[in-house]
Amino acid sequence: MHEKYDRDMIDLLRSIQNIDYIEPDEIPNIDLYMDQITTFMDDHLKSSKRFEDDKILTKTMINNYSKNNLLPPSEKKKYSPEHMVLLLFIYYFKNFLSINDIQSILAPITKRFFHSENGRNLNTVYEEIFQRQYENIDFEVRDMIRKLRDSNKAFADIEDDEERKLLSNFAFICSLSFDIWVKKSVIESIIDKDMMDQKKSNSKKKN
Repeated sequence: MHEKYDRDMIDLLRSIQNIDYIEPDEIPNIDLYMDQITTFMDDHLKSSKRFEDDKILTKTMINNYSKNNLLPPSEKKKYSPEHMVLLLFIYYFKNFLSINDIQSILAPITKRFFHSENGRNLNTVYEEIFQRQYENIDFEVRDMIRKLRDSNKAFADIEDDEERKLLSNFAFICSLSFDIWVKKSVIESIIDKDMMDQKKSNSKKKN
């Protein structure tokens, strides 16, 4: 039973390699209305849904992002490919970061690269980041499988299959959660440092 549990969990982890992504060349190269944006995101990221009724993106979400300065205003009710890129970043960030933190991360990127004409814009930024994360997914899966096997070792001496599975599963969840917590803490520290550096820079300019 324990070996079957391992095989099932490893299959589950490896299935992450097949999760839907929006590749750079899939982003429409035309401006879209809000309904078209929400439909596109829902169609292309449907494997990310936990439940069938979940919505990847809604009109209300887009309006809230604009109100919170996460997203530049639309142009004649249309959103550019670069708006789409920002919405993708927001989609991933919002799962573990606050709105304020997301705003802190995206504000300088948006200011410098949104509709930039210097050769690098948000589309080219997304291309570079997407390629690196896509190439890194195999490493992430291998790391999770390593954590799974390590968690199983912690309770390998328990003879009761049900109890061992329960505790191994809990240990694995804790291991993944600790990893998320550590990385989230690092991200927050980077955000805080950048904000302090910006305040110091602004103070020097005033003086």
